[in-house]
Amino acid sequence: MKNISILGSTGSIGCQTLEVISRFPHRFCIKGLAAGKNINLLKEQISKFSPKIVSVQEEKDAYMLSKELPPGSVEILWGENGAGAVASYAEADLVVSSMVGASGLKPTLSAIKAGKNIALANKEALVMAGSILIKESQIYEIKLIPVDSEHSALFQALNCGEKEFVKRLILTASGGPFLKVPKEKMGDVTVEVALNHPTWKMGKKITIDSATLMNKGFEVIEARWLFGIPPESISVWIHPQSIVHSMVEYVDGSIIAQMSIPDMKIPIAFALSYPERIPMDRDEVFPVTFSELTFEEADFEKFPALCLAYRALEEGGTMPAVMNAANEIAVAAFLQGRLKFIEIVKVVMQTMEIHKTLPGDTIEQILESDSWARKTAESLTRKGIEHRINVRDGVSGVR
Repeated sequence: MKNISILGSTGSIGCQTLEVISRFPHRFCIKGLAAGKNINLLKEQISKFSPKIVSVQEEKDAYMLSKELPPGSVEILWGENGAGAVASYAEADLVVSSMVGASGLKPTLSAIKAGKNIALANKEALVMAGSILIKESQIYEIKLIPVDSEHSALFQALNCGEKEFVKRLILTASGGPFLKVPKEKMGDVTVEVALNHPTWKMGKKITIDSATLMNKGFEVIEARWLFGIPPESISVWIHPQSIVHSMVEYVDGSIIAQMSIPDMKIPIAFALSYPERIPMDRDEVFPVTFSELTFEEADFEKFPALCLAYRALEEGGTMPAVMNAANEIAVAAFLQGRLKFIEIVKVVMQTMEIHKTLPGDTIEQILESDSWARKTAESLTRKGIEHRINVRDGVSGVR
């Protein structure tokens, strides 16, 4: 029996994690749940999985829950400290970190310092503070097991050889809904169309990030920290079928790929059960399932978010955290109808160009830069992008 706490239990990954766990009641037991504002769904999860501790975003919701649930049935907390308490709960063996955005950083760090192995679905934590999280995970001797399908694929493929024999990592990307849309028509993109991902069903924020390919940029940064591979040895290939989830190329010319139908429950199940595997009772695949597998180089000019990610890695320090924070603000503004789709990356780029990079060797410095970037990006959004930026500037030398 493995005891589990979930950060972000009412989000897309959190719900799918609970679906997997519900199929294996003799293997997994829920001990803690941390959610945001979807209190009705959280109440259903509490009723079904009987956690010992839960946390919500706001105090008023915690108070409401305490009145509606049987007295003493579950410990109810709220806010950042509440999420941290769920993350570090003594009885948990594994913490699934799936909170969206920067809010997942401190709870994930709390889990690491409590000696909990992490099933990591919150890529922003590594984007913001990768060097800190990796250092702490080594100090506390915990495992960071990736949940993202791409990093799960790399994690598995890297078991086929020692790190010294790795030539490069190849991250695959579906290309999102605008792969075949001409660059000049990207200015007319609506929220509804941007949310219509051709392969994956995800939350709104990550779906927009997938449409701009900012999500893939985050994954480049995540891969750099998870696997200790320099950015110049990480490539991005477009693979619309989303069957090959990523590949590792070794120095002898061998390329090891992990393949499966696009279903997030597969990498979730792998992360939960690692180092074992559990039967997912998927339908048998046939040759027609893999009848067409195509690959092409990512277009860095059409999707400049990729350029920004490599630039942030090169700059280091607080720059990746600034990129992430500005992107969160710009995506929210687009979803609210305050920003055009093509202006998401422009807001991020402007914010990065204004920022004076700091070493980023403390969480306090990371969070201060995160706060600065949010305020700056919001100001740029309100001004309606006064100075249009040529998104091709500074992309020389990027794959």
